[in-house]
Amino acid sequence: MPFQLSGDSLTYESEKIAANLQFVDGLAWSRAGFLAAADVRQKKIFRFDPEPHPKVLRDSDGGVSGVAYDPQGRLYMCESETRRVTRFDAKGKLETLAEGYQGKKFNAPNDIAVRKDGHVYFTDPAFGSANDQRELDFYGIWHISPKGDVDVVAKWQTRPNGITISGDGKVLYVADSDRHAVAALDIDRNGAAGNQRDVIRNVAGVPGGIKLDSEGRFYVAAKGVAVYSQQGKLERTLVESENAANCTFGEGDLQTLFISARGNIYRVKLGAKGALQY
Repeated sequence: MPFQLSGDSLTYESEKIAANLQFVDGLAWSRAGFLAAADVRQKKIFRFDPEPHPKVLRDSDGGVSGVAYDPQGRLYMCESETRRVTRFDAKGKLETLAEGYQGKKFNAPNDIAVRKDGHVYFTDPAFGSANDQRELDFYGIWHISPKGDVDVVAKWQTRPNGITISGDGKVLYVADSDRHAVAALDIDRNGAAGNQRDVIRNVAGVPGGIKLDSEGRFYVAAKGVAVYSQQGKLERTLVESENAANCTFGEGDLQTLFISARGNIYRVKLGAKGALQY
């Protein structure tokens, strides 16, 4: 299906690699050569290989929304219904990394990013009915150290959603769904974060997943996938007709962008290379 990129004279081809799913949110590319896609409503994580039919990577998954891989190939998951963060270890055994703070359960972990050195960051908003079950009086951005310690990066009164880390591992980017913005925080070698500021404002639609390419451009899933310059200027929009939930770069050259949009997954070849985070 061809589509026009806003503000661009070129036409790119997008390929719909999956349809008739229920609500695909998290996407992550594995170094093993496949795409992991979490369908929140089906409570399944699918594996898309070069073969035409997807496989089930995990079933009855606790409502996984965000997914991410680390350099060891371990899969990290935000389980929105069970309100915890889990991981498949090297032997494929499921382990719980975090499920609450100071005796209170998380709201509904949503998206997750893993730095090369093992520091993990995730967002904890509450959408829909999850908001009625909250035990915490804030919407959090959280950090899990390589030793398993859990601490608060930021306490928001608006809802954080998508999260990603710059290619050099020094900046954390978080989508604010309520303010239609993207915030940045500097992160040091020990994983501590600070100096919060906005880098993008006035996002059209509700910003969800975020990724960066190797030149520092932002790809923000919202009404389509909005592409912004390093300075936060909107350059173009991909798949404008869809409400996108998330996106990720993948395949061998990392120049393919995968986009989740409700029950669909799109594959778009770009002339830009994704920033490798692990």
